[in-house]
Amino acid sequence: MPLIEAVTRPPHLTARAKAHAPRAWYEIRNAADADEAELLIYDEIGGWFGNTPGEIVDELRAVTAPNLRVRINSPGGSVFDGIAIANAIRLHPANVTVQVDGIAASAASVIAMAGDRIVMTPQSQLMIHDASGMCFGNASDMTEMATLLDTQSDNIADAYAERAGGTREEWRERMRAESWYLAAEAVAAGLADEVLPSRKAAEEQEPALTNTWDLSVFRYAGRDEAPAPATGGVVAAGVFATVGEGPVCDGPTLPARPVPSPPPARVDLQGEHGPELTFTAGSVLTAEMVALLHAATAPVPVVEPEAPAVENHTTEPEPTTAPADDQPDPAVAPAAAADEPTWATAVAHLMTPPPSADDEFTRLKEALL
Repeated sequence: MPLIEAVTRPPHLTARAKAHAPRAWYEIRNAADADEAELLIYDEIGGWFGNTPGEIVDELRAVTAPNLRVRINSPGGSVFDGIAIANAIRLHPANVTVQVDGIAASAASVIAMAGDRIVMTPQSQLMIHDASGMCFGNASDMTEMATLLDTQSDNIADAYAERAGGTREEWRERMRAESWYLAAEAVAAGLADEVLPSRKAAEEQEPALTNTWDLSVFRYAGRDEAPAPATGGVVAAGVFATVGEGPVCDGPTLPARPVPSPPPARVDLQGEHGPELTFTAGSVLTAEMVALLHAATAPVPVVEPEAPAVENHTTEPEPTTAPADDQPDPAVAPAAAADEPTWATAVAHLMTPPPSADDEFTRLKEALL
């Protein structure tokens, strides 16, 4: 957590603050790319832990590579020392990429904000919270310490707001809640630019630095025990797609699937003056025949005094050599001719389906009439 020394620290408290034995808490080395150097911060930050920032600042001045990758796996530490390291990184002339390898919590997240570009590795985490400190003294000392902590927390919130957008108070609210961000959540909140893919170069070697810190000193011991952080709507463009809005498919519209037409109706009719007629609707009735049917069935206006002419299309039977007994009676022939149905009556008869006809013929008749 960000540590701020007390305004007045008694000697017995100073005696209890024991520094670590000398060890490598950071490393500066050449990366696989000849144009890039790496700075690894893999432990607590600050003099209380035996890790003073002066060493890092001095070695950074000697880095002349055009690109600098700062790899962080730290639970944080002294807020003042973290700000000093962050400013040294900001002032370096190289193009700086900050890469969170494991965790960038507390003051380490402040250092992460110093990069020109911030990337999260898969399953990495970032945590922000208010500054903490210890004080020994009377009420005036405690009030002064509270003011110092609020001032320094505002200072840290400005770093997050400058990077991700939003206001100081919005970030202070998230800091008071101690917000833990997974890799994708950090990108969504604007605290990082991207999540690196889950792959590793064959020649890349893992750092051999030690990690001895305990996350139980925080309110939540890691993202698994912390509630989901608030992103506050500060989302980088193109990071997430909106669900449930817009077209289902952005590609070309597929043509409608053809619907098979019903099979043509087969109609069997028995005529009065001929053999049984069998035809398939739609294959026998041509356009000309349909026009004739409409003309034949249309009402004929009555004109006085003449009666409407009726055309008889009855086919004359061919002469046969039937015996005289089979010949029709001449007196009966005029009556038979008078009983001959007109063309309209014949068409109506032909269009009348037998009792066994299905509904398809009825629809065909309605369409034609």
